[in-house]
Amino acid sequence: MEETVVATPVKGKTAARSSSIPSEGIKLFKLKDVKPEKHKRISSKIGELDRVLGGGMMPGSVILIGGEPGIGKSTLLLQVTIKNPEKKIIYVAGEESAAQIKDRADRLGSISESCHISTELTVENLNEQLKKEKPNLIIVDSIQTLQSQNLESIPGTISQIRESAYQLINMAKYLNVPLFLVGHITKSGNIAGPKVLEHMVDTVLQFEGEHTGQLRLLRTTKNRFGSTAEIGVFEMQQSGLREVSNPSELLTRNDCEELTGTAVAIINEGIRPLMVEVQALVSPATYGTPQRTATGYDQKRLNMLLAVLEKKAGLKLSTRDVFVNIAGGLKIADTAIDMAMAAAIISSYLDIVIKQHTCFTGEIGLSGEIRNVNQFEQRLSEATRLGYKNIFARQKNAKEKNNVENIKRLIQLIGSQ
Repeated sequence: MEETVVATPVKGKTAARSSSIPSEGIKLFKLKDVKPEKHKRISSKIGELDRVLGGGMMPGSVILIGGEPGIGKSTLLLQVTIKNPEKKIIYVAGEESAAQIKDRADRLGSISESCHISTELTVENLNEQLKKEKPNLIIVDSIQTLQSQNLESIPGTISQIRESAYQLINMAKYLNVPLFLVGHITKSGNIAGPKVLEHMVDTVLQFEGEHTGQLRLLRTTKNRFGSTAEIGVFEMQQSGLREVSNPSELLTRNDCEELTGTAVAIINEGIRPLMVEVQALVSPATYGTPQRTATGYDQKRLNMLLAVLEKKAGLKLSTRDVFVNIAGGLKIADTAIDMAMAAAIISSYLDIVIKQHTCFTGEIGLSGEIRNVNQFEQRLSEATRLGYKNIFARQKNAKEKNNVENIKRLIQLIGSQ
């Protein structure tokens, strides 16, 4: 059982009004007569963050950012304070002490004179503080550490998160300033707390990446003021997060050494084309049951791909161990990586080197056919810009010799290089 505080109705007025009785003073507006509001976006001075937000922060917008512990959420927001010394920023510290934040800020760079740290975790007192100080930007790290005096439950419970977020969002709208909320995530990767929290905010960002890798991806799953198809790419360094304007160069090898079992794929992350290196190792099974291990690639899709290669191409993979990996620690969901994955497996199985300046893009169906991919022109221009000459795909506008219809044709092209 959980206590919920109900507002006392004002004397002389009914607590509830029947929906059948029309309320006086409510006006209707014709949609075509409503004039759109034009607001100038506020730049965070971090290009990749602005890209994901749709060009910058909107005044009064509320941005929820989630991710694994230690992935770089606090580092990113602290760098926002460093990049904007002209703005008065209030950083609400619930996870760390002021001294810990100062140590990290010293490591990241020069500390902004206008950045203020607040350790107030009672949301009513915090709102009074914000109303008095009138900042240009508010950062709350994290929403799970705040609590409201209206409830007796401990911080982090569903009711506390909902009530604290509601009051903070109202204050951000009242002050007309952007508000960043850092959110914890559960074991399944979802943001902890009530699902209504994601409905209440304007933008939901997800920070992803492997702790052992350097790359970090910033995705948006909801954006009321922009597209949800953009991604931001960062590289974690000793001095903080560095923007990566050309991630394809980091995700592919730059040396001239030719190796078997490697292929380059053109994938799309949102609307952004990327070149990634796919690695595969096929070896005789040491034990009775062959191993199937995928890192960064869907395990079920790998099993399907191996079955197609054995059935339609005649590769005896049922007695082989197969290990596949996406270089850079990325997790790829774009099915256009299928053909590059198949090419890497074929290269390792037949011990054939795929020549440099060769890349692949295409989805593989259960019949062994290669399917078309969307946004092929953008993928083609990215590969051409990086110097790739042979681009294997199933497209009408692809070169005739590089047009791949099925798995058998792919094996022929790899063998005839």
